[in-house]
Amino acid sequence: MTAYPSALLTDQYELTMVSAALKDGTADRRCVFEVFARRLPSGRRYGVVAGPGRLAELIRDFRFAEAEVEFLRRAGIVDETTARWLADYRFTGDIDGYAEGELFFPGSPILTVSGTFAECVVLETLLLSVLNHDCAVAAAAARMVTAARGRPIIEMGSRRTHEAAAVAAARAAYLAGFASTSNLAAGAKYGIPTTGTSAHAFTLLHDDESAAFASQVAALGKNTTLLVDTYDIAQGIRNAIAVAGPDLRAVRIDSGDLSVLAGHSRELLDSLGATETKIIVSGDMDEYSIATLAAEPVDMYGAGTAVVAGSGAPTAGLVYKLVEVEGRPVVKRSENKATVGGRKTAVRRHKPTGTATEEIVVSQGVPDHRPNDRLLQRSYVVGGEILDPVPLAESREHLRQCLISIPWEGLKLSAGDPAIPVTIVPTT
Repeated sequence: MTAYPSALLTDQYELTMVSAALKDGTADRRCVFEVFARRLPSGRRYGVVAGPGRLAELIRDFRFAEAEVEFLRRAGIVDETTARWLADYRFTGDIDGYAEGELFFPGSPILTVSGTFAECVVLETLLLSVLNHDCAVAAAAARMVTAARGRPIIEMGSRRTHEAAAVAAARAAYLAGFASTSNLAAGAKYGIPTTGTSAHAFTLLHDDESAAFASQVAALGKNTTLLVDTYDIAQGIRNAIAVAGPDLRAVRIDSGDLSVLAGHSRELLDSLGATETKIIVSGDMDEYSIATLAAEPVDMYGAGTAVVAGSGAPTAGLVYKLVEVEGRPVVKRSENKATVGGRKTAVRRHKPTGTATEEIVVSQGVPDHRPNDRLLQRSYVVGGEILDPVPLAESREHLRQCLISIPWEGLKLSAGDPAIPVTIVPTT
């Protein structure tokens, strides 16, 4: 789902570094890179891992075709030695990381890439592009799911983002617990349930609202959703029930003061005998507006812009840093951007009740195992071979269980400390 060859989805300096490393003989040094966040976006108490499942196929197809190599050569970006190296590029290293649906916190080594310097460094931009986007969407969506308190949410943000990002966003939102998506490509590619009926344009097309409703019911049956706020909501509900009868599946409200309108609509529907007709609300919904409707008679939400834009945090703030060369820890000491050297291993500690208490990250070693500890990392690529992906439904359930495990304060929408602390034990 991209308009460009995946191998060119990178920044130029990745290739100039390869050129220099090939020339000075360091390109084949065995290295370890890690993806992590120094901090969470403002107001967030956890991050959600999303995207490794998409990365697998992108890395598999990460090849520099003849035309792409010729472009790089003609533009003077790479020399002949580098051009030949790129033409034969295949990732032969290993990738390990947190499972999709896992929670992460500042310092969590959510992805570890090992191999030669050259083969690992050219993946940097691709890895960060996918993970920063998908993790941001998944975290925002997870907060909305928590705020919805079990009421289903439809992802409907395709028209608010890039066409390829829309498919990735629908996947990340479904991973986070959304019930369905309006995006058909996401449904076809990932098996996500799809939904959708009509927009205001369909009502405006017809001579009056009742004619539009009658047309929709004739085509789709009574198990449909009628959009009732094109003109007057109260009259729209009356028209909807008059046309479809009291067993109409749902009405949707897309504007106005939803807290007030939901209550009035429920009363009106009940008075018309449509006691089982559901109320769906949409229109610039985010976790905060969803939370304000918790006590209102709303049955389902539709969320768009806020989902695909990360609800104010469009990137997860992840970085990709070199932490080990030939088994030797390397450390970046820049002010405010320092790193901890060495390959990390992570476990999450839990009480006997299952509540998470702490994440332990050890550099160049393995944490002491205690009862109720859970190892966080798994293999995605071994020796360049892509392992079978975990089904999306399984990752979705994993996240649900992770959210149950953190202290309840970690689910608050207000700003605060990360849900659990991360203790990083550096190499000695």
